[in-house]
Amino acid sequence: MNTPPIIWSIAGTDSGGGAGLAADQRAADAFGVHLCPVVAAVTAQSTTAVTRIDAVPPDWLDAQLAALAEDLPPAVIKTGLLGSVANARVVARWVDRLRTRAPLAFVIDPVLRASTGAGFVDEALMRAYREELLPRATVVTPNQHEAVRLLGPDGDSGVPAMAAALRSQGVQAVVVTGGDAATPTLSHDWIDTPHARGWLTLPRVDTPHHHGTGCSFASSMAAALALGFVAADAAVLAKMATTHALRHARAVGRGAGPVVAGAGFAADPSLLPRLSCGVQAPTGWPVHARGREPGVYAIVDSAERVDVVLSTQPTVDTIQLRMKRPAAMDASAWTTHLQQAIARSQRAADAAGVTLVINDHWQAALAAGARALHLGQEDLLALGPDEHAALQAARENGVQLGLSSHSLWELCRAAALQPDLIACGPVWPTTTKDMPWRPQGLDNLAWWAHMAPAPVVGIGGVLAPEQLQAVAAAGAAGGCVVRGLGEDPSKTLPAWHAAWAEGRSAAAQARVPALPQPSLPGPCRRPVGDKG
Repeated sequence: MNTPPIIWSIAGTDSGGGAGLAADQRAADAFGVHLCPVVAAVTAQSTTAVTRIDAVPPDWLDAQLAALAEDLPPAVIKTGLLGSVANARVVARWVDRLRTRAPLAFVIDPVLRASTGAGFVDEALMRAYREELLPRATVVTPNQHEAVRLLGPDGDSGVPAMAAALRSQGVQAVVVTGGDAATPTLSHDWIDTPHARGWLTLPRVDTPHHHGTGCSFASSMAAALALGFVAADAAVLAKMATTHALRHARAVGRGAGPVVAGAGFAADPSLLPRLSCGVQAPTGWPVHARGREPGVYAIVDSAERVDVVLSTQPTVDTIQLRMKRPAAMDASAWTTHLQQAIARSQRAADAAGVTLVINDHWQAALAAGARALHLGQEDLLALGPDEHAALQAARENGVQLGLSSHSLWELCRAAALQPDLIACGPVWPTTTKDMPWRPQGLDNLAWWAHMAPAPVVGIGGVLAPEQLQAVAAAGAAGGCVVRGLGEDPSKTLPAWHAAWAEGRSAAAQARVPALPQPSLPGPCRRPVGDKG
């Protein structure tokens, strides 16, 4: 039996059951992690008011942590309401102590006031946050008001700048949540992490019941980190879980009722957020018509190879031309060679009634008359404003776009651009391209296919027909074959087509996992059963 990851939540009680440790427990349960509720402060509150706040004595807090340390060491510590400078210092000492034993992530939810308006933090505690807690933080999750207060005088310089300023104080990753922002239709959270920056967006949930939203987000972030996700992917899952909790908020008492996090949130496609490419927050939620299914998707490296594959009957449904510039060819000769190859390949594809996709060289492809492009996200992020505009103009003229994705944040960024196809990979280990990503496996592929707003193609390590059958059975709309085409595609393609048809017949029974698996090593994941 697998032992669930452990998180410590060092926070306050809420006698009304809405926020604090009560909300933290609901979020942890939604992720299937074990939460140790450590009381740092006791509040007397209801849905309408906070009438009293008492910090527990620091020796009481220290005793709770000491009791847990040997038996239930955490993968993540998450803090909420701490109540006093002395308690903040106890937490800082324990973070340092535990990090000498094993990897430990530290998530700070800077609870500065209640949603009822009651203040929780004086200036001395603010200094402790800035000087002792933030420099130790893996992630800090303030709302916009809290970010301003954490930064002190002149802190309100715009959300992206505030997040960058917090990272300059030693915080590894920042999520500035947008629940307190005046955006009536969309909820924007700004993420600034080692892997990704941008606005993480979902439609705003119109409900008066939002008590415990910040606690739920930070605890969800902690739970995702404990499960092995990097901060950018953890933010995606936290956004999904918190929006789910808002959708399931309930009315109790006379004031704002609690949000209710629950299992199953990560298998709801309507909860997949979008991630912006830049600092401009989206103003709408457009939906793109779903593209055609790519089916058996061949990837070749020359126009001659395109001709060979397309001369085979039955041929493939989609073919991608992926060419690399030879070291001995200068830029001018390469451009001429590339455009000639693209034009030749496009004529052959048109004659065969097959979609031709050009990988990476999108400007040369458009100049040569290509009608479908595929970009990796590194290439996408390297585009300047004029290049983005040119690519968008081409799409408005009917050019199709496919995008690669290897992680949750890349899937969300792809979703924001409304592509015609999203690649998920590598499904299995591959030697055709060096990359840091772990193999996604069939479970992640099934999750991608279920969640993505565009057809998903599985790519990476598909070397035998039975693997392509498994890709199809997982629900993917296409599967990429590269080396498996062999020297003579006329001899190999019949088996690939048969495998694809067999897998598609079983796709309706594909099992979608409740949560995806991490595709990069996270900051604190331990081997199962390791007590540190």
